[in-house]
Amino acid sequence: MHQTAFWLFLAIVAVTLVITYIASKRTKSTNEFYTAGGGLTGWQNGLAIAGDYMSAASFLGIAGSIALAGFDGFFYSIGFLVAYLVVLYLVAEPLRNLGKYTMADMIAARFNAKKIRGVAALNTITISTFYMIAQLVGAGALIKLLLGISYTESVLIVGSLMTIYVVFGGMHATSWVQIIKAVLLMGGTLLLSIIVFAKYNFNVFDMFQEMKTATPLQESFLNPGNKYKIPLDTLSLNLALVLGTAGLPHILIRFFTVRDAATARSSVVYATWIIGIFYVMTVFLGFGAAGFVGYDAIVAADKGGNMAAPLLARELGGEFFFAFISAVAFATILAVVAGLVLSAASAFAHDFYSHIVRKGQASEKEQMKVARWAAVGVAVVSILLSLLASKLNVAFLVSVAFAIAASANLPVILFTIFWRRFNTTGAIAGMLTGLISAVVLVAMSPSVWSPVEGKAIFVGDPWFTLTNPGIISIPLGFIAAIAGTLLSRKKTEDAASFEEIQVRSNMMV
Repeated sequence: MHQTAFWLFLAIVAVTLVITYIASKRTKSTNEFYTAGGGLTGWQNGLAIAGDYMSAASFLGIAGSIALAGFDGFFYSIGFLVAYLVVLYLVAEPLRNLGKYTMADMIAARFNAKKIRGVAALNTITISTFYMIAQLVGAGALIKLLLGISYTESVLIVGSLMTIYVVFGGMHATSWVQIIKAVLLMGGTLLLSIIVFAKYNFNVFDMFQEMKTATPLQESFLNPGNKYKIPLDTLSLNLALVLGTAGLPHILIRFFTVRDAATARSSVVYATWIIGIFYVMTVFLGFGAAGFVGYDAIVAADKGGNMAAPLLARELGGEFFFAFISAVAFATILAVVAGLVLSAASAFAHDFYSHIVRKGQASEKEQMKVARWAAVGVAVVSILLSLLASKLNVAFLVSVAFAIAASANLPVILFTIFWRRFNTTGAIAGMLTGLISAVVLVAMSPSVWSPVEGKAIFVGDPWFTLTNPGIISIPLGFIAAIAGTLLSRKKTEDAASFEEIQVRSNMMV
């Protein structure tokens, strides 16, 4: 057991539990539980969004992907960053003006249908679960490496903590854990990047030249095609990354934590700058790990490459820096999983239970109780699934969540805001088609099935050759939404509310 890392882990857990205790004193209503009362400022919410977004996939998965696959690993950094332009220009303000607690609230502002709320809640829970599995896989590998306990025990520890944050602290605790995590992560990544850059005399060309001989890939390390050998696979991945953020439930609910649309917009600007700087630095982490840790050592620690960044910290900064970076990664995972649990619990309690089961008649106390039990249920399911996915790279798992978000949620969000004729039938068709097609294609993909034992969850030949379903599932989501609308017998069913939606979504309040 690494003693320094152990005490740093305990310190982070202690601080976050204190935050949760303080937040629990303020969390007395559903508004406080779901959205922190809408009281966050632009810079606070920007940091919280960045903290939510810079996940284990970003810090652990992308660094590992770049170290092992070179240029192909950088696709994740590019896609995650560009995605925020879609959020900024198309989604942030309309969502804040039309919604209340969840994404389904925004759609329900135009379509007052229980079926839509139910399907939207299903999408939210599915996407959040996939994303949460990625964080728990990263947590399991990290704590196993540092503390010497089993992967299963590691996942159970993180799963228990994330449940405590949400059940007792709600959005107040989740937001401040994310803010503190963002500051720690940016500080640690910046310091590690500067050390790596200094090793190459602060010369980018020297660093790139060194990479041509530093890995088994040799000169091809700097070229595309090492990991994604099929061009369609590369395009599919990037479509999912660029379009998926605008449909991620745990990101969307952050726009309800501010008082108005202008603050929502400013929070996205803050988040974009923070995230942009961070993803540029992932290049230094990946290249540094490849050059100073080495391919064999990275794979020996974790087959998915998820331990590349902590191992780089040990190589360049010694045991204390290794412990610090690992503790920061641990804080990263705790913050993100809390946001994911909260988004899934909100969808179940607010959209499914309160509006469908109780038909809008649930009391505040009743909703709070259901939300807390839903948080426990989501955590248990995610923990069980993460135990089956221990050998997968966390960046891949997150890209799957992005594909589902882009396929199932984004078409409905955009058509709700911008298409007059769009109706209930189209919304349900688009959400279900996007969700089902993405999940089914992933289940048939090489990431789940492989003829080589140990490289995927199951042994066998994949039926679908692409690792990411986005290039098929995203168009299917849009096509189904359009076809459902045009083929519906009630062609003017919801058109009357479109003018009101246009006014409300663009109000500068």
